[in-house]
Amino acid sequence: MINPEENPEFLNDFLAYSSTILNKSENTIKEYNYDIAHFLKYIKFKFKQTDVDDEEFIKTIKINDFDLETLKKITLQDIHSFLAYLKACYSSKPTTLARKTASIRVFFKYMCNKTKKIPSNPAQDLETPKLGKRLPKYLTLEQSKELLETVSNPINNIGHGNHNNSERNFAMITILLNCGIRLSELVNINMSDIDFENNKLNVIGKGNKERTIYLNNACVKAIKSYLEVRPRDAVKFNSRDALFLSEQKKRISRRTVQYIVKQELKLTGIEKADKYSVHKLRHTAATLMYKYGNVDIRALQELLGHESISTTEIYTHVDNEQIRNAVESNPLANL
Repeated sequence: MINPEENPEFLNDFLAYSSTILNKSENTIKEYNYDIAHFLKYIKFKFKQTDVDDEEFIKTIKINDFDLETLKKITLQDIHSFLAYLKACYSSKPTTLARKTASIRVFFKYMCNKTKKIPSNPAQDLETPKLGKRLPKYLTLEQSKELLETVSNPINNIGHGNHNNSERNFAMITILLNCGIRLSELVNINMSDIDFENNKLNVIGKGNKERTIYLNNACVKAIKSYLEVRPRDAVKFNSRDALFLSEQKKRISRRTVQYIVKQELKLTGIEKADKYSVHKLRHTAATLMYKYGNVDIRALQELLGHESISTTEIYTHVDNEQIRNAVESNPLANL
């Protein structure tokens, strides 16, 4: 939760601009706030504008009094120093550093180009940390089937309550494995988003972009089965249209879904289940569709809601079996 009183006024203005004009999602705004606030705290520490003298306690520094004159003094070297601090103190991965870099870059672009409150942009030449190419982790087809079988078993119900958790959990994981939607998209599904007549689902993805997901028979059947046991009475007012509800009869949270998926993976007996996450189920859906469904890469891009096809193309490289078969099918293989 963002507390505006903890931020300097210019940071709150930036967050408001990002939310209203740039139409950034709520999660992105939270990330911007966290990243920039941490950066400003580090700057106060580096510029010796605080009593804190240990890097370990930088996050305790208050920044609501951070002034524009200090902001004007920040250089590219200071930003590099912040990134180095993150790597040294938090062992931040390249992906995390890349996100921090993106937040800092868009913040200073706003402060310099939009508001003109600082004369020059210290992040203008800021480079994004190089990311190593890593193949996505995913479940095999057999593991996916085993997971669905585990979730559908009431004996393995995760959590306790008056409604049938296995129906809800099965519907959630069926959608994740069949449609490849994001966690945020899953928890934000409303019943009014579903068109059972045409088996379609509207989801709001990154950047508040809406797209249509076509539901297959497995998804439709799972959702309808859950709706039969979904609580109807005493549902929280602002969650009445929410598809998936928690024990408290309000929209299920991201954290609860993450917990459920982790527990179900463990119950399935999948090796190194802790290494898998909700996002890995998205990778699984994409991989299975590409491997077994002969899905066109452009269609897969549209389904997953990827802005760049280069993000989708990683799924064309994850199947070693296909690569092996391609080599063995070479007409020269048996000479």
